[in-house]
Amino acid sequence: MKDMAPAQAADAAIRPEVEPFFDPETNTISYVVSDPTSNACAVIDSVMDIDYAAGRISFKSADRIIAFIEEKGLKLEWLIETHVHADHLSAAPYIQEKLGGKIGIGEKITVVQDTFGKIFNEGTEFQRDGSQFDALFKDGDTYKIGNLEATALHTPGHTPACMTHVIGDAAFVGDTLFMPDSGSARADFPGGDAGTLYDSIQRVLALPDETRLFMCHDYGGNGQREIRWETTVAEEKANNIHVGAGKTREDFIRFRKERDAQLAMPRLIIPSLQVNMRAGHMPPADDDGKVFLKVPVNVL
Repeated sequence: MKDMAPAQAADAAIRPEVEPFFDPETNTISYVVSDPTSNACAVIDSVMDIDYAAGRISFKSADRIIAFIEEKGLKLEWLIETHVHADHLSAAPYIQEKLGGKIGIGEKITVVQDTFGKIFNEGTEFQRDGSQFDALFKDGDTYKIGNLEATALHTPGHTPACMTHVIGDAAFVGDTLFMPDSGSARADFPGGDAGTLYDSIQRVLALPDETRLFMCHDYGGNGQREIRWETTVAEEKANNIHVGAGKTREDFIRFRKERDAQLAMPRLIIPSLQVNMRAGHMPPADDDGKVFLKVPVNVL
């Protein structure tokens, strides 16, 4: 994996404006990240609402983001997915249709598509080359949000396609890290690996201490505190209950494997994976125009 170049590290002095949007149904935090020197912005990890029991989707969460961007007179340039989420559905295509922008994800989406294309028996018509997305980021790739330069760092372990996006003095870590009192995400999904996750977390913690870290999820310390989504590298290094204060790779792997064995599957994993590996699009409709999601039995 590449380290940040000096020029990229220098860009950390730039402070993008970050507006969070918390979805209580999935405990997801989406972000509008805007360039303070222009009207350009990006959306990170948007949410499409689903009533899974009724099989109905809606866009209340996405409409909040769209309204904010329009109210502020911003121009949407990117819709970033930090990874293929297993706990919420992406609203990226819906927002793109309204406001434009490119949908981007890590290049290892192809690994995820191959794995879950088989699990959901998608057949040969399902493209496994990432072509549903507008951009596939390699480790160290850079892109622009107005005058802001963003760097995509490959931080796998939770999934093979996980990326951390460093934008100025902020880093959007997806599920690579949680708030210090919540530790880290699971590593037992197909393609996940606890040792790889530890290594990726160390890469995030090698960023400057003052770097602001923004989480994709928070659960309020299991209900013991208010929801939070922003911390710093220094705070994580000192206080993260899974990797902070010098905890070793071996300790982390042992803990993560024991903990993951006790976890139930996320409530929305079945619809989320089928939609998100398609860049937020539903599976193709049948000859009657109806759309269906599959439920693999005794597979996940």
